[in-house]
Amino acid sequence: MPEITYQERMNAERTEKVRHMLRELPPSCTDFINSITMTTSPLTRMAYTIDLQTFCDYAAKELPYFSTKSPSSWNDDDMSRFTARDLNGYADYLTLYYKDASIGETVEQQKVLRNHECGVMRKLSSLRSYFDYLFKMERVPGNVAALVSLPKLHEKPILHLIGPEIERLLSVADDGAELTPAQQRFHAHTRKRDYAILMLFLGTGVRVSECVGIDIGDLDLASNAVLVTRKGGNQAILYYPNEVADALKTYLEERKQIQPATKADANALFLSLQRRRISQRAVQMMVKKYCSVAVPLKKRMSPHKLRSTYATRLYHETEDIYLVADALGHSDVNTTRRHYAAMSDQRRRDAARNVHLPSLPEDLQQ
Repeated sequence: MPEITYQERMNAERTEKVRHMLRELPPSCTDFINSITMTTSPLTRMAYTIDLQTFCDYAAKELPYFSTKSPSSWNDDDMSRFTARDLNGYADYLTLYYKDASIGETVEQQKVLRNHECGVMRKLSSLRSYFDYLFKMERVPGNVAALVSLPKLHEKPILHLIGPEIERLLSVADDGAELTPAQQRFHAHTRKRDYAILMLFLGTGVRVSECVGIDIGDLDLASNAVLVTRKGGNQAILYYPNEVADALKTYLEERKQIQPATKADANALFLSLQRRRISQRAVQMMVKKYCSVAVPLKKRMSPHKLRSTYATRLYHETEDIYLVADALGHSDVNTTRRHYAAMSDQRRRDAARNVHLPSLPEDLQQ
């Protein structure tokens, strides 16, 4: 049998997780998720299911009628009882709620969850899609979720690193001198790997999910290219500069000496200290660790922000929004334009300041 790929394994795990969660939700949720199976990825369906689970948790905790029976027993008549007032209450609930709250626990012992504008928007959009499905299937009299206003999103400035900050980040990752003693004990074992990962983010704009999924066979060192699996399962070839190639070659020499813990991890490019394919969470924590030392004032640095750093530098060099969209794997160029095209205005302002003309003649000065 052909060997299962990392992407296939992740899709299988996500599908199983969705099926497990749906057992605790109303049967109509299962019908809805099944209806989008052919048009969505397992990751998307898992996100929908988590959002529906959050909504059902809210209803069971906050709405008296729905607190009397478990969500798995809610039928279409029950779903028809939701009002716009209930869903507006859900929008407020999403801004601050507690997960797995048990009787007798104090607020300090419970896990506090908060959603900002984007999080509330996504969860309400998921609910709209769900109720729209029920309405179209004539299972409820109307899409009550459509009556709830979505939050207004405020554009945030793109958080990225500038030249000196990039050099500082790579320097911290290389020598590790400013890390804590506990972090330094592991640094000797992860230094080359971490440096290669950071260079890959900064030199290609790869997503963290794409990065951890890279196999050794996906690298073409002769062409400075790497094959990645994009969101949705499509594959793309990313090209990287010589500096990234040097970092990858240095790490590969070390990687050859490591025996993976399992057969499933044998082809993984980046391994954890447990000799397993490194996880997205581990990469996120690694980036945060180095950035907290290198750029302490930029609190929200993450792999995605390093991706933004690459995109920002690429746009500054080319001013080609279509090239940036293609490099980032955006299916809609408007997504890219919304984030990066505004930079042209700043460049025009900078250019205007650098145009020097003769001073105003004295007889015109007042």
